[in-house]
Amino acid sequence: MKYNELTAEEAYVIENKGTERPFSGKYNDFYEEGIYLCKKCNAPLYKSDDKFSSGCGWPSFDDEISGAIKRVLDADGRRVEIVCANCNAHLGHVFEGEGFSSKNTRHCVNSLSLKFESKNCECQEHAVAYFAAGCFWGVEYYFEKLKGVHSAVSGYMGGHVENPDYHSVCTGTTGHLEVVKIEYDECQIPYKELTKLFFEIHDFTQTNGQGPDIGSQYLSAIFYLDEKQKNVALELIDELEDMNYKVATSLHEASKFYEAEDYHQDYYEKTGKVPYCHSYRKVFK
Repeated sequence: MKYNELTAEEAYVIENKGTERPFSGKYNDFYEEGIYLCKKCNAPLYKSDDKFSSGCGWPSFDDEISGAIKRVLDADGRRVEIVCANCNAHLGHVFEGEGFSSKNTRHCVNSLSLKFESKNCECQEHAVAYFAAGCFWGVEYYFEKLKGVHSAVSGYMGGHVENPDYHSVCTGTTGHLEVVKIEYDECQIPYKELTKLFFEIHDFTQTNGQGPDIGSQYLSAIFYLDEKQKNVALELIDELEDMNYKVATSLHEASKFYEAEDYHQDYYEKTGKVPYCHSYRKVFK
């Protein structure tokens, strides 16, 4: 997985478990409505509703987004460190029994470990999209080249079996498709432009797979996260049908995403090869 580039000061805190000076962080006295993300990997960590003023000099939260935080006992056996559950970035420490709020918990977090995404912003710096367009190697290859894309990760979605692996998905019995998870800055590249590229790098009229890759796991599909994404996809499909294309792409509500094995990630970058079943062709004006 690719992570955000850190400044020396951020790396000191996030990777070397340092601590910023009290009252120096940008989010210490900050109460805008939105979501706090991990500075290293963009994973959502805290909601603004759970932030409170403790007077300690660092941002304080009395709860986290479910599953976002891991607690690790410090080497001295006295304090409990909190890290991002997704990338293990150091956030700070957690304390209980201080009586600051009804939850009796204080996550003491370094501002340098956080990014903030305002609820009032029309676009999101950290947005997610899911596309299935045949072999995920080629799909990942093209999306990673786009300005504004943070990462493209190969995986599986849409099936009925827990924790699928490549071999089980290839049997066609798990119901999963090969899907690429795109994490991107919506302020730099809107979802509509991502979806246009999706249609322009594969044969969206093929009904039995993609190119020489035949099977249900290689079908063309868009897994949408909300009605906004769904409507954008439907609008582009209508546009393609007006151009006399017979669109085979199906739309599904996004479900649990399973990251594929390490050897599938950045496949063409690792091998120095180029996609054999994906190529770009301009379709939209």
